Amino acid sequence: MPQRTRVKICGITRLEDAIEAARLGVDALGFVFYAKSPRHIEIEQAQEIIRALPGFVTAVALFLNPDESWVKQVLAEVNIDLLQFHGTESAEFCESFGRPYIKALGIKGEADIAALFGPYASARSILLDSHALGESGGTGERFDWSAIPETLRSRIILAGGLTPDNVAEAIQQVRPYAVDLSSGVESAPGLKDKILMTRLMSEVKRVDCA
Repeated sequence: MPQRTRVKICGITRLEDAIEAARLGVDALGFVFYAKSPRHIEIEQAQEIIRALPGFVTAVALFLNPDESWVKQVLAEVNIDLLQFHGTESAEFCESFGRPYIKALGIKGEADIAALFGPYASARSILLDSHALGESGGTGERFDWSAIPETLRSRIILAGGLTPDNVAEAIQQVRPYAVDLSSGVESAPGLKDKILMTRLMSEVKRVDCA
């Protein structure tokens, strides 16, 4: 039986987008708790959206080089399932909150992708994005998928420049555990497009069944 590709949509800011994504079968939704991002969400907004989610939809809180106190505040006030760190956070920092975490690694200019994985053996998954290491991502740019070592592909979440138009190609070429989209399913930063999300899920299901 072929592996089912999981789907995460990041940068959720509206309740209606979250509900529609869940209806379409999206596995996880990302909430950006980084003030400089155009997809930043306030704690109160995230609380409202996550309370309305059905079971088995994972709520992911995204941070970039946060203060420890900020992560703890979000965890205390929002029902988060999984943490995602996009900066230069150490594994020790990521582990310190007692929650499962994803470590995002920007691979722009990196020659040895496998070496980046080493320090984060405790991560639930590694997300590969097209930005430079320690940057925020969400640029909508893709990278050379062939650079990902074969031995790592089944463990990664693939991000960076994915859209409904190229996600099937990405899955066929890389066979990642999951894909993560943000700008690729938006009409504007933080505003998800129902038609694009529908096309995304149709493409993922089509290629998984091929």
